Parts: sequence; C-alpha cells; structure tokens
Amino acid sequence: MPRKKKYNYNNIKLIVSAVVVVALVVGLLQWINSQKVKFVHYEAFGIDMPVAFSIHGIDVSRYQKKIAWQGVKEMNVANIQLNFAFIKATEGVTLTDKQFKYNWRQSKKHQVPRGAYHFFVPSQDPVKQAEYFISRVKLETGDLPPVLDAEVAGILPVNVFRTRIQAWLDIVEAHYKVKPVIYTNAAFYEKYMGPQFNEYPLWVAHYYERKSPRISRPWTFWQHNDKGNVNGIDAKVDFNVFNGDIIAFNMLLIK
Repeated sequence: MPRKKKYNYNNIKLIVSAVVVVALVVGLLQWINSQKVKFVHYEAFGIDMPVAFSIHGIDVSRYQKKIAWQGVKEMNVANIQLNFAFIKATEGVTLTDKQFKYNWRQSKKHQVPRGAYHFFVPSQDPVKQAEYFISRVKLETGDLPPVLDAEVAGILPVNVFRTRIQAWLDIVEAHYKVKPVIYTNAAFYEKYMGPQFNEYPLWVAHYYERKSPRISRPWTFWQHNDKGNVNGIDAKVDFNVFNGDIIAFNMLLIK
C-alpha cells in the first residue's frame, strides 16, 4: 500500500500569505493610480488639461489686451468649454485695470460667468483698498464671489499682514453679503496665511503640477497653467479648474 504524501502546511500558509499580499499591493496601486489627476494634451489649448475636472475657466487682465469674448464663449475642444472667467478689477487704492470695464461688460453679454479680483498691496490701507474695489465692482446675480489676490507680503510682519488681509475680507463680505475667495499660491498660503483663513474658498495657483495642488487645506479653484491658448485672445492665458460639479459651481454663484 503506497504511503500517503505529507503536506508542509507551513509552506502552504506562506504561499497563501504571499498571494494575499501581492493582491493587496496590486489593488492599492490601482487605487492610487485612479486617484491621480489625468492630464491630456489639447493642441487647440496648447497645454495639458486635467480632464478629471468638468468645469474649466480662465483669468484675464490688461495683459490679454482686447478680448473677443464671442470667441471665448464659442470655443469647444472635445467637449471642453470655458465655463467661467476671473477678471482683474483693481489694485491698491488707485488703480483700475484698463480693460476691466470692457471685459466685465462683454463677458456678461456673452454669458460667461464672471468674477472680479483685487490685487492686494500690503503697504497700502486695507480699508481704502476694500472701499476702492467696492466702488468699481457691482456684482450681480450669476456672478462669482469677489476675490482677493494676496501673493506679496512686502516687509510686513506676518501678523500685521494677516490683520490687513482680514480687514479687506471683512469689509468686502459685509458689503456683498458673500464670503470672498482668496487667491494665492500654495507656498505663500502656507507661510503667510494658514488656518485663520481656512474658512474662505481658496483659488490656489500651482503651475504644471501633475496631480493636484500641493496644499494641506481644501481648495475651490486651481490655477494649473499660465501658458494656454484661447480663441479670441491674442496672448497666453491662465487656465483654471473648479473642484466640483455643475451643481456645486452654481451654488457658489451670487443669488
């Protein structure tokens, strides 16, 4: 009678454990890969676009010269359209962007949701800066909230800079009855702003990052490229995405 073959159960356990570990690693890598923002190059835009987002937009100022807004509105590349535009309005206490009135009026005419931003000058009175912005910008139903562009601190101590930023935000929020958006780059936010301002929607600049902006707090808009092409604009353009769907985007607009 043949002898029964003995099995080494320890070896079997090791093999099963190894198979389980490999399966878990493969699954984890697949999950990580699925979380990455996928970029696709679009020749018409001249840049790689993060196609995981459905709402794309631009921001403009006098540097884009005189814009043909009908071309902006009608541009459609593989179902990617430009769904919003942030427009520079003011800077400091005396400067209004020379193309602001035209861009503000024409973007509205061509039904491009618009937002106005103020470039903050840290050495100037924040109250006067807020009042100057308010005097130049009338927000209407369907517009984006007002934006504070804070990307330089000058020689101010951090606590003084934060106090001045807060003063502008408080005055503007009280006037328009909506919380302003803060625009800055990821490194500047971490160094000069931080948790005190985490309640405000963030429009973060972080160019050419292949995944998402490297910042620890949630963000609402991401300025991901500054070299895009747009029909109707004879200059390079900043490109942005909104971090959400059309329902969330519409909820952000002024009612």
